Formats: sequence, structure tokens, C-alpha cells
Amino acid sequence: MNLAVMLKQLSEGLIVSVEIFLLTLLFSLPLGLLVSFGRMSKNTIIRGLVKFYISIMRGTPLMLQLIVVYFAPYYVFGKNINGFRFPAVIIAFSINYAAYFAEIYRGGIESMPVGQYEAAEVLGFNRLQTFFRIIFPQVIKRILPSVTNETITLVKDTSLAFVLAEVEMFTMAKQIAAKQSSIMPLMVAGVFYFVFNAVVAMIMEGFEKKLSYYR
Repeated sequence: MNLAVMLKQLSEGLIVSVEIFLLTLLFSLPLGLLVSFGRMSKNTIIRGLVKFYISIMRGTPLMLQLIVVYFAPYYVFGKNINGFRFPAVIIAFSINYAAYFAEIYRGGIESMPVGQYEAAEVLGFNRLQTFFRIIFPQVIKRILPSVTNETITLVKDTSLAFVLAEVEMFTMAKQIAAKQSSIMPLMVAGVFYFVFNAVVAMIMEGFEKKLSYYR
């Protein structure tokens, strides 16, 4: 197999990795914010349930969560799981990363001075306006470095989709390497991951610069 063919096959796997990455962020970031609200709720039942959910997501391997999400419809409801492989990957990744993002959001929100809320109340802002117009933009600025770390980890974690036989870039590289009895496909995949992470870091750094006026 020549280099051009190998790169073409790896690029097909890269597309799947990018899809997993983008869809996970699309669902986990807003879900994480909702979970953080539950984690800070004054209702002890809601707060306890959310805390338990977060502890389960952070305390068990993502690999195990992928397996549970994929096979749960079959064992619990007796449903046919054909064609459920990719959705299961996205669901498992999203609920896992939502737990991590929730704690990041919570840390950012709780770090805001009480005076910010009091000043907004004096100006006539209601609670929603206070949060989304005044607090949340500042929270985003504060948590961006932590969110960047998680997104970079997500890039690498996409390789765990192989557990459900979803052929992303790393799985494709392993298959090519096995056929060729060569480590070269794995090295090329490593370069792809490095470039992928570099692009993500550059984009996140751009966001940080745009929000620099909150200093």
C-alpha cells in the first residue's frame, strides 16, 4: 500500500473522529451547564442526584460507559441495537464530558464575587439577565483554560470508539498497521492527532483573546 492510499484511508477515519469530537462538544457543553445548575441547586434531592451522576461519570472508565450505553437498550428493553453504534458513542461521550464540564462551570460560577449579583439587582436586572448578561461571559473567560484541557483530552479519547467497533482514525491506523506489519500508519495517525490538537488549542486561544476585555 502506497502512502497516498494510506493517507486516504486515515483521512476517512479522521472524519469520523472529527464527527465524534464536534457532536460531543455540541451536546456536552450545554448539558454540562444544566448539570452544574443541578449541582448548585438548593434542593437537596436534585443536588444529591446530580452529585451521584457526576461521581459515576468521573469514577468509572469511559470505555465501560460506552459498553453500557450501547447494550442497555437490548438488555433493558429488548430493543434491536443494529445501527445504534454511532449514536451510542455520541451519547456516552456526551454524558461523560458533561459531568466534567459541569464541575468546571460550577467552579467558575462560584468564583464570581457576590457584589456582581448585588450590583445587577440594583440596576434592575432579573436573575436570568444577571446570569447571562453579566456573570456568564465572565465565567466563560475564567474557565476557558480548563475547557481547553478537556477538549484536547476529548480529541485523544475519540480513539475509545473502537470499543464499539466504530472505525475512527486510530482504529483505521491499527487495521492498516496489522495488514502491512508496519508501525508507520500509527506514526502518521499520531501526527494527525497532534495537528488536530494544535488546531483546537489555536481556536481556544483565539476565544481567550476575544474575551480578554473581561480582565
